[in-house]
Amino acid sequence: MSAGPGIVYLVGAGPGDPGLMTTRSLELIVAADVIVHDRLIPRDALAVAGPDAELIYVGKEPGAASVPQEGIAELLIERARQGKLVVRLKGGDPFVFGRGGEEAEALADAEIPFEVVPGITAGIAAPEYAGIPVTHRDDASAVALVTGHEDPEKEDSALDYEALAKFPGTLVFYMGVKALPRIAEALIGAGRDASEPAAVVERGTLPGQRTVSSTLEGIAAAAEEADIRPPSVTIVGPVAARRDRIAWLERRPLHGKKVIVTRARAQASELSRQLDALGADAVELPAIRIEPRIDTKEVRDAIESLHTYALVCITSPNGARLLFEAMAAQGRDSRALANASVAAIGAGTEAALAAGGILADIVPERFVAEQLVEELEKLQLQGKPVLIARAAEARELLPDALRKRGAQVDEVALYETVAEQPDPEELERARDADFITFTSSSTVRNFMAASSNDIPEGAKVISIGPITSEAAREAGLTVDVEAERHDIGGLVEALLSAIAP
Repeated sequence: MSAGPGIVYLVGAGPGDPGLMTTRSLELIVAADVIVHDRLIPRDALAVAGPDAELIYVGKEPGAASVPQEGIAELLIERARQGKLVVRLKGGDPFVFGRGGEEAEALADAEIPFEVVPGITAGIAAPEYAGIPVTHRDDASAVALVTGHEDPEKEDSALDYEALAKFPGTLVFYMGVKALPRIAEALIGAGRDASEPAAVVERGTLPGQRTVSSTLEGIAAAAEEADIRPPSVTIVGPVAARRDRIAWLERRPLHGKKVIVTRARAQASELSRQLDALGADAVELPAIRIEPRIDTKEVRDAIESLHTYALVCITSPNGARLLFEAMAAQGRDSRALANASVAAIGAGTEAALAAGGILADIVPERFVAEQLVEELEKLQLQGKPVLIARAAEARELLPDALRKRGAQVDEVALYETVAEQPDPEELERARDADFITFTSSSTVRNFMAASSNDIPEGAKVISIGPITSEAAREAGLTVDVEAERHDIGGLVEALLSAIAP
């Protein structure tokens, strides 16, 4: 952005679940020149930031020195005066215990243009994810949002416990887990019913969310026994008892389970989305990376000759996608395959072909090369030209079998899979994983090499198919479950079967 008047956006990033970030917040992160962010923002919230964006962390770590509030305001003003589009990214909502109001006043005093982008606040979202409506027609017509984190140096509390005890509705305390004994005692001492339902929600809206329920009198002890830690919110009021009937997050089949995804980064999101929807905490540790090889003479020659082949075999979704890219680079589309029968291994490959306008003629019921060989025996291929478009390191089973049947086989490598080094922080986060998923033999070999053969103790191994399982066993792993359908849907079904009673 050119120098001139800048602007600051005070943006709420929501309570933690990336799916709860607003469209506007994501638009601004993409456009930002500078992002000044806190600690409690959703994981990967900054992934869409531009490559040249300046990322400045000003979060408050427990027990550590933090950037003073005055320093944050000065930083926003300085960058805006440089003509920058500045995003001040905060967890939750900027004006709900986020000190956004103070920052807005500082910007106004400095005559810096600013806008506020609301976010979903944890005091509403965390109870909802725990099955607690903060208002209810029968129980509460009002809700009070209260900070439970006060300055420990203050002799007297700034909270009016007399008023809070009489408040005719739900009380929601932010960040008060350490102060919970004092809060509960003060409320009861001021006249709040000791037997009133209460609950504490830890890491609300995130895969590791936990909820502890008790009475107001017993909630502090229950939270201590469960080792509840920040970030958390505490709910006091009759609505907390409704959790027993309408809690929904914990009922998802993979809630509380951590699953390692070793798929290539470009394909990992599909599996991660399915796992997230089932309640899992998906840890992406891609063990491979797809390197296209479509700009080679052998690929160009194969594309020029597509109209001559009687059969074209595509063995993976990556192969299908890159075949279409190679065709487009030479000004060709699906019509170039008009003279050929098209065979695909796997539902994912079939779908990728369909997305490019090709309906596969042959798709084996079992998504392995062996089954495709059996299916192709129905065709008369003696002396006919066949193209196999695949990965550089693919097995020779399919081309060898076709050559034995007299076909004139051309093999073309559209891509190769290379080892990817997983992120050290994600490796550390995966140490207590419950499951590890493998989608190919290369993910097994490369992940074991990257992790120095150190997989999480007790983690169950879920394999997408027999070839992958064989590679896992060769690596010294025990395969707990192998997918019956050798695709991502089958892998998820296999994982679910591993936790079935």
